Amino acid sequence: MSKIEPRLNLMDVIMLVSGSMIGSGIFIVSADMMRTLGSPFWVLMCWLLSGIITLFAALSYGELAAMMPEAGGQFIFLKRAFGNLTAFVYGWTVFLVIQTGVIAAVAVAFAKYLGVLMPAISQENGFHIGTFFISVSQLVAIVSIIFLTAIHTQGIKNGRSIQRVFTISKLLALFGLIILGFVSLGSENHLAENFNDPFFASKYDPETQQSTPLNWLSILMFSGTALIGALFSSDAWNNVTFLSAEIKNPQRNLPLGLSIGVFIVTIIYILANVAYFILLPALGDPNGTSPQELGIMFAENDRVATAALYSFFGNTSIYIMAILIVVSTFGCNNGLILAGSRLFQSMATNNLFFKQAGQVNKFNVPAKSLWIQCLWASLLCLTGSYGQLLAYATFSSLVFYIVTIIALFVLRKKEPDTLRPYKAWGYPIIPMLYIIITSLICLDLLIFDPKNSILGVVIILLGIPVYFLFSKKQDPASESSK
Repeated sequence: MSKIEPRLNLMDVIMLVSGSMIGSGIFIVSADMMRTLGSPFWVLMCWLLSGIITLFAALSYGELAAMMPEAGGQFIFLKRAFGNLTAFVYGWTVFLVIQTGVIAAVAVAFAKYLGVLMPAISQENGFHIGTFFISVSQLVAIVSIIFLTAIHTQGIKNGRSIQRVFTISKLLALFGLIILGFVSLGSENHLAENFNDPFFASKYDPETQQSTPLNWLSILMFSGTALIGALFSSDAWNNVTFLSAEIKNPQRNLPLGLSIGVFIVTIIYILANVAYFILLPALGDPNGTSPQELGIMFAENDRVATAALYSFFGNTSIYIMAILIVVSTFGCNNGLILAGSRLFQSMATNNLFFKQAGQVNKFNVPAKSLWIQCLWASLLCLTGSYGQLLAYATFSSLVFYIVTIIALFVLRKKEPDTLRPYKAWGYPIIPMLYIIITSLICLDLLIFDPKNSILGVVIILLGIPVYFLFSKKQDPASESSK
């Protein structure tokens, strides 16, 4: 096996963190958050809290990443702290739903918005294989995954260039949206009316088309479910740790890049939502006929950003936003595909995945790991269940974030003398706050979204029997690492 050469610098780390975080969520999820809370103030608080707890996690992960700059990142952290079983169950869940499910969902979003520009790409057009229908949109989603996978098999250089170009493009586009919003402060805007009664909140019932006022306890409870949209839009920041072995000076660049990348995205997300609240009424009319009447809460197909641009560009805003989301989702999947393959490569070299996934090709990249990931993500595109998989994956991701932060405490006690080039800022308070807040969010989801949360737990637990199937193939040398 060829030796892995570090080829990614600090700028690449920042681009991977921010580029993997920004997909399509920021452009749409605020509508659902408004229906859940009925308050611009509390929606903004959810975005702020999401950014804070994500930054707390990134600061804590920085210590683990600098301490163990190996391919596989989070998988290696868990293996070292808790052993093979916990690490495998994490890797299993990432492969089954978290990484591949997100890749599939982002690819389908890419195809959906490409269909706005090219109407032939739709869910209605397609063909049957027996009773099974495959749409043109699904095929385009799969082709996009195959295309990016093929690029990454030719070496990391091309993937790195794509990440830089597409991440910078969508950052500039989001800045443009924010600027348009703040320029409108000098003219007619909706900021004052949206924040007229900032602490008031209500829950919208689509069946009755009525909103029910929420008390303080209800606000806290429903904020937990509303947070999922913001957290999903902020996820995948940890993917860069999978590439630790390919990063130059990882002891410095990993913790620094994680913190900077998460901070940039958090600020952009908050400012983008402020722009929405300037350009659109938060509480709209579900029977409205224009973006201004529909507002944020009832934006057509939840396309809040498209509605926000309508006052500037009219119907052309549909195509402008479609281009932006196509760019955003393509760049997002580029980072996800690049990073995910390194996790499965690390699992394979630890005898906890298909052995072929650990092999590298002449370009010194894990080509077979890339194609295995590609195959499963493509199949998820065809199932039509990727949206549901994301619901399971979100809960599962939160669980493993908590477990990984706990690993920080375990390793401080277990390996007190191990060199730590970077120590988690605010330890032990910041990591402990993350564990407490995220645990409360998980508890909230178990109460208010039990189906998806419990199924997420089931997917995690299924990894235990699968682990013992793989562990039988381990050689004696690997047994000592348990």
